[in-house]
Amino acid sequence: MTKVTFASHPYLLGFEQLDRLVERTAKAGNDGYPPYNIEQRGETSYRITLAVAGFADADLSITVENNQLVIRGRQSDEGDDRVFLHRGIAARQFQRSFVLADGVEVSGAELENGLLHVDLTRAQPEAIVRTIAINGRKG
Repeated sequence: MTKVTFASHPYLLGFEQLDRLVERTAKAGNDGYPPYNIEQRGETSYRITLAVAGFADADLSITVENNQLVIRGRQSDEGDDRVFLHRGIAARQFQRSFVLADGVEVSGAELENGLLHVDLTRAQPEAIVRTIAINGRKG
């Protein structure tokens, strides 16, 4: 049986990489931590908000690697001299990845009340019309 994908449509040429990206993203096993929201804030702007209670600025890193936004968090142990009778707040590390389309840039980030806000903007592409010469055409 042949696997049918959107990239196999005859009018969509050169989208194989996008098809692989969608397949890889669907297979990614996220454990749901930390929870996050994605909101559209305007025609060309987005905001990703992660609930990162207990993380300080120094515990978080935000990078863009090959059009992939990667947000990592790692809390440091505050010493071995503490004795917990109950430890319900674990110092967990995490990594969340989001694939960015071409032209989407990170415009800023802020940590506020245990929420990490990452703002994104998308540049409007110019409409380009090219005329292609047809070889062998005379006159």
